[in-house]
Amino acid sequence: MLLERGRLFGTNGIRGKTNEDLTPVTCYHIGLAIGTYFSGGRILLGHDGRTSSQLIRDAVKVALMETGNRVYDARMVPTPTLQYSVKSMGFDGGVMVTASHNPPEYNGIKVVASDGVELPRREEEKIERIFFSKAFKLGEVLEEPVFVSGLAEKHVEAILKHVDVELVREKKFKVVVDPGNGVGVMTTPFVARKLGCKTITIHSHVDGRFPGRGPEPVFDSLSDLCKSVKAAGADVGIAHDGDGDRAIFVDERGRIVWGTYSFALIADWFLEKRKTSIVVPVSFSQVIVDVAEKHGAEVVWTPVGSIVVARTMLERGALIGGEENGGVFYAPHHPVRDGAMTAALVLHILAERGKRLGELVDELPKYAFVKDKVACPDEKKKEAMRKVEAELSKKAWRVETVDGVKAWIDEKTWVLVRPSGTEPILRIYVESTSEELARKVLASEKSRIADLISSA
Repeated sequence: MLLERGRLFGTNGIRGKTNEDLTPVTCYHIGLAIGTYFSGGRILLGHDGRTSSQLIRDAVKVALMETGNRVYDARMVPTPTLQYSVKSMGFDGGVMVTASHNPPEYNGIKVVASDGVELPRREEEKIERIFFSKAFKLGEVLEEPVFVSGLAEKHVEAILKHVDVELVREKKFKVVVDPGNGVGVMTTPFVARKLGCKTITIHSHVDGRFPGRGPEPVFDSLSDLCKSVKAAGADVGIAHDGDGDRAIFVDERGRIVWGTYSFALIADWFLEKRKTSIVVPVSFSQVIVDVAEKHGAEVVWTPVGSIVVARTMLERGALIGGEENGGVFYAPHHPVRDGAMTAALVLHILAERGKRLGELVDELPKYAFVKDKVACPDEKKKEAMRKVEAELSKKAWRVETVDGVKAWIDEKTWVLVRPSGTEPILRIYVESTSEELARKVLASEKSRIADLISSA
C-alpha cells in the first residue's frame, strides 16, 4: 500500500492487505475522505465476493452517510455493472470495494465519477489531500441506505444491445465460462445463454477465498478451463478476474488466447465498421499497430493503467481501447473494462465471420514478448531513467516517453523500461518477431541498464 508515501491510490484504485493496510478504521477514514469529496451526493456502493468486502463496505458506507451523502447499496456486483449503473441511473458517483485480480488476502476501493469511469488522477489527489489532512466535513445523515437490486440484469440487457442476438443464436455455440469464483458469474453466463449458447460453468460459485484457480486469469491458472473446453467440445472458453472486468479466452483447441490477440481481433472487426483511433497502454504489443495500419487508424499510447486508457478515450472521442491483460474498453457500450461485454463481442465476431476462434487468431501477426527487472534504489530512479532514455535514443528507430521509455529498435522490435511505483526496481519489457531474438535483446539491454544504474 502507498500510505507510507503519502498516497492512497495506485494505478487502479486503493489496494492493500486486509487488516494490515486496510483496517476497518483506515477504511472508515478513506470513506470520510471520499464522502467529503462528493459532499451531499447520491452514491452507488457495491462490493465483490471477497471475504473482507462486506466489512470494508460497511465501514465506507457509514462514512459516506456521516459526510451527508445519500447511499444506494448495490451489494454484490461486478465492477463494470456498478460503473455502468452509476452513469445509466444518474448517480453522482460510485464506490466499489474490490481488489480485482489480487490474492484473497487483499482488498481495495475504487472511486467512480458520475460518468461511470474511475476518477482521473487529479481528482484522486483531492481525496488524498482530504484524507491526509483529515479535513473531513461531517454533514447531516440524510436517511438509511437504499438497497437497489436488479443491476446485473439491466447490465446484461444493455450489453445485448451491441451485438446481433439472432445471428449468434443461429450458431448454437457451446461456451465454457470460468469466473474463477468471482462476481463475473453474475453477468457472463446470462449473456451467453441469452445469445443461445449452451453454457457450461466451472468455478462458478462466488467464494472470496478463490479456491478454484485464484482471482487472476493467467496462463498457469487456466488449465481447468482449457481441459473443460476440449472435453466438452466447446467453441470457446471465457475466464474472468475477481471483479469481472477482464476476459481471457480459450479457443476450440484448448489454447489460451492472451488479451493481446483477443483485443487485436476485436479492434480489427470494429475498424472495418467505424473509423476511430485505438487507445492502448505503451506496454501493448506491436500487433495493434499492424491492425491499425491495415485500416488507416491511429494508435494512441498512454501510461499503463486502465483509468488512463478510459480517460484518454473520453478526451479524444476514441471508441475502443484495450490492455494486454484482457481488458477491453468498448465505448459504444461504456468506455471501461467490461468482461461480459468483451465476451459478447467475441461471440458476435465468431458468428459474423463464420470462423473458429483459433482460425481467426492464427490469421493475426505474431510476436514474442519477454520481461525482466533490474534492482534500482528509489533515489536513483530519476537519474537512471534519464540515462536509459539517452542511451536508447542513440540507436532507436523511434522513442515514446509517455510512461518510462519505449524504444523501437526496428519496426518490429521494441524495448520498454519503466520504474516501478511500488518497488525499488526498473521493469524491462521486450517484444520481437521471435522469442530467441526477444530474449537476446532483453539480455543485452538488462546488462546495459544495470551498468547505467550503477553510474547514476
